Amino acid sequence: MEARPDHPGQNTMSDYDYIVIGAGSAGCVLANRLSEDADTRVLLLEAGGSDNSIFIRMPTALSIPMNMDRFNWGFASEPEPHLDGRRIDCPRGRVLGGSSSINGMVYVRGHACDFDEWQKAGAAGWGYADCLPYFKKSETWMLGEDTWRGGDGPLGTCNGNEMKNPLYRAFIEAGIEAGYPSTDDCNGYQQEGFGSMHMTVSGGERCATSRAYLGPVQNRANLNVKSDVLVERIIMDGKIATGVTWSKGGRPQQANATAEVIVCAGSIGSPTLLQRSGIGPGNVLKDAGVDVVHDLPGVGENLQDHLEVYFQYRCNMPITLNSKIGLLSKFMIGTRWILTRSGLGATNHFESCAFIRSRAGVRWPDIQFHFMPAAMRYDGRAALDGHGFQVHVGPNKPTSRGKVRIRDACTGSKPQINFNYLETERDRNDWRTCLRLTREILGQPAMDAYRGDEIQPAVELRDDKHTDAWVRQNVESAYHPSCTCKMGADDDPMAVLDPQCRVRGVDKLRVIDSSIFPTITNGNLNAPTIMVAEKGADIVRGHVLSGEDVEPWIDPEWQSRQRSGPAKRGDVT
Repeated sequence: MEARPDHPGQNTMSDYDYIVIGAGSAGCVLANRLSEDADTRVLLLEAGGSDNSIFIRMPTALSIPMNMDRFNWGFASEPEPHLDGRRIDCPRGRVLGGSSSINGMVYVRGHACDFDEWQKAGAAGWGYADCLPYFKKSETWMLGEDTWRGGDGPLGTCNGNEMKNPLYRAFIEAGIEAGYPSTDDCNGYQQEGFGSMHMTVSGGERCATSRAYLGPVQNRANLNVKSDVLVERIIMDGKIATGVTWSKGGRPQQANATAEVIVCAGSIGSPTLLQRSGIGPGNVLKDAGVDVVHDLPGVGENLQDHLEVYFQYRCNMPITLNSKIGLLSKFMIGTRWILTRSGLGATNHFESCAFIRSRAGVRWPDIQFHFMPAAMRYDGRAALDGHGFQVHVGPNKPTSRGKVRIRDACTGSKPQINFNYLETERDRNDWRTCLRLTREILGQPAMDAYRGDEIQPAVELRDDKHTDAWVRQNVESAYHPSCTCKMGADDDPMAVLDPQCRVRGVDKLRVIDSSIFPTITNGNLNAPTIMVAEKGADIVRGHVLSGEDVEPWIDPEWQSRQRSGPAKRGDVT
């Protein structure tokens, strides 16, 4: 989407009702919903530029924008102490649509219990019954509206090519043979089990929030979108947020917010902007040379993320996407997509998936699988010569916590990011269990005709010492940083926000994005972030939808069993 020019007369306008910082997965939603009232003036500020790129719009090209400086902030962690000192990449979108314009387009809402967990953690009004109406409001699901799915929302969701490659269904069948349930809709009544994966693709194109929410309303007279601007700080009058300062082309500018400033800069950008504005842990601000406006110790703390690894195998049949990465094949795929918006160009290739519980006594799934009929890396290059397939897998409910902190007061300085991955023994043990269960699943009869030699991990997994060493050297971020400005109860000293998304101790300032999650959800984060923005917009406007009384599926014997039936083959190490 091209950012439209300022309206005549708005070049000098400095007063708005709402200033929204960040035109990403959340900010585009807020800009759309708040500007529905023609009498409400909204300013949307984005550091990046246009998302009008074929590499963003074509789903199969997903690896390209993520690796382009033009679209990516290019963050990385500090040396991670429990990953042998490795620095882990943390890409974040710097473009209209934010990370929804460079992500893998996987649509996973999370489990219902994730949101009930939020409510128990002090985020009153954020239980699953309260959130479901907003998931539905945001979505147009390819099969239409039902109790669980939306039918006329801005965000198009589908299953890509509907699992035409036989490997997708073989993976699902292997899970069933291993004793796990199947599910007709992992985003509906039953997340747990093996089934189809869903993606934010509509009409064969990536459905980023810039396309879904911002494009249709870009000509509203009361909405001003400014791209390629660098927000410097929130203007404070004592402990009241009154506006924002930013620069464009080196020229400083500012605007006033008569109602509120709403920060939607994401789990890295939002806490760093608050800290640069003098809101955060006092010692961190002082060390960075920033005057303390409001000492709020939780800002930038509680950082959570998902890790994953790839299990890769050679494929005995020539049916994988490894044969489609040559120049001629790419040309044919691209030409078909340009002409018809169909074929392999119209999918992210993650078309089957699974969510399982790691052990008896775990109430809802804590391990996620993305299956791909190819052996490839995130940069889009083949991982081997010939044919192969892979499954991305990792535990989804980590107990380790990290932090995000500014280094200094300079706007352009990248923050210090410490994920602190695998600090806890619980997390390390979850990885041991995850790898063994994965190898068992891929060793089932349904995969026999396809499964060749194991390429990765190709190591013994019975010994914890060797398993842990392999994990430390091979895990990668799934790119789901979250929880750094968490909502919480009044008696939680680390809660940055109240359940209305208001910054505690500061007036006229909210944060609405994935940083407000109290705990990370079981799955990819784009869908719950959009839900949070939909609900947050209604909280700002003062008319929240009523909750829906539903009962999602929970294994009735979750306390005593890890799966519903015995595996046809035992643990293969």
